[in-house]
Amino acid sequence: MFNSSMDSAREAGAVAGTVLIPMRFVWPYGGRSVYLSGSFARWSELLPMSPVEGCPTLFQVIYSLTPGYHQYKFFVDGEWRHDEHQPFITGEYGIVNTVFLATDPNYMPVLTPDIASGSNMDVDNEAFRRVVRLTDGTLTEVLPRISDADVQTSRQRISAFLSTHTAYELLPESGKVVALDVDLPVKQAFHILHEQGIPIAPLWDFCKGQFVGVLSALDFILILRELGNHGSNLTEEELETHTISAWKEGKSYLNRQNNGPGTAFSRHFINAGPYDNLKDIAVKILQNEVSTVPIIHSSTEDGSYPQLLHLASLSGILKCICRYFRHSTNSLPILQLPICAIPVGTWVPKIGESNRRPLAMLRPSSSLTSALNLLVQAQVSSIPIVDDNDSLLDIYCRSDITALAKDRAYTHINLDEMTVHQALQLGQDSTHPFELRSQRCQMCLRSDSLHKVMERLANPGVRRIIIVEAGSKRVEGMISLSDIFKFFLG
Repeated sequence: MFNSSMDSAREAGAVAGTVLIPMRFVWPYGGRSVYLSGSFARWSELLPMSPVEGCPTLFQVIYSLTPGYHQYKFFVDGEWRHDEHQPFITGEYGIVNTVFLATDPNYMPVLTPDIASGSNMDVDNEAFRRVVRLTDGTLTEVLPRISDADVQTSRQRISAFLSTHTAYELLPESGKVVALDVDLPVKQAFHILHEQGIPIAPLWDFCKGQFVGVLSALDFILILRELGNHGSNLTEEELETHTISAWKEGKSYLNRQNNGPGTAFSRHFINAGPYDNLKDIAVKILQNEVSTVPIIHSSTEDGSYPQLLHLASLSGILKCICRYFRHSTNSLPILQLPICAIPVGTWVPKIGESNRRPLAMLRPSSSLTSALNLLVQAQVSSIPIVDDNDSLLDIYCRSDITALAKDRAYTHINLDEMTVHQALQLGQDSTHPFELRSQRCQMCLRSDSLHKVMERLANPGVRRIIIVEAGSKRVEGMISLSDIFKFFLG
């Protein structure tokens, strides 16, 4: 949206008959008050920049310029600053950024905020510059291109890194891993998951002396659906004595009933060793559609006396990638591209597009039953919650279901009558600040670089990022950890 500063520019600086080109200036590094000044305003005017809704560190202003060469800088919290990631020179007014607008008014370069804040990336500015065509006053984005050779080079280098590094690099210096005994009652097991703040735990069989599987939030979802099924033999009272082992056997029986008699009794236990390379672990996670793989070590040849070392996830592997390539991103050309120019993630289909997979979304008033059914049927781990304008409000994840274990909430609620909004409120713990909870609902813009998105996904607890429209926060798509690895590993 053009602001009043554009009108003043036309009146004060424009020559009659000169074509002015709207230019978007961006300061992506935060601050309390940010202003723009430049040669186009005779260095005598401070133009206020506005924060972008949903991106508090991003400030922008649109100002009309004549074709030609211009200099500018930013006044941030009382100090003169320049953007080190955009072209700059030392001139009469100190270090200033520069921009050149072609004499053809149908084209203009637009500076984009595709720089990861706080990083030391060596960025090729040309890769971040957009070309926008002005047609009848409408801005049409022309996406930058990258060659197939560059894409293949990036994939090969990441694959080579993952193949030469092992699970040992994922192990933290200190920490704890929670495991559950298969003879533990299901009800008590989900209380533990809730109290520990974890969505998944490996299962230990004392009689066999080995780990045999995992209990996850999806199991709790399936159990709650069974409790809500009037034809089910599983009652709430039975959860007092119904063990994890009994549930797993019953789950396998249900799978055989639903999928046919030829299905396996139970899926084999998926795990990895500390000497397995990161690529093999990532492929295991993707192929088996699981969120974590237990890292188990045994000092004996027969595998007895196994030790549970860690729960490997795509997030931890991605963090290793980001750390390794942080200061050499030029060796991965694809990282500098905006996500909208890369075939990654799930996007809301545009009008006339029928070949895209639709993005599942929920309203706050949707029933918890519909949310759980959608999580299971769509085989996704989270669903954006939007208002009537499809603007992002929150996100509902599989792991949120463990909140119902608190104070035995599931024993006195009706899943059909409880709304998603009520379920999220029930899950809010007064001992955890809202800021910590809100970190799980991460947002980005379609213009953000792949590197920036990867850095955010590598943070603990973040498994997906919602792509929103600047200002309105209208949901445009979603990128998950598995999307990134499927793109890199093919």
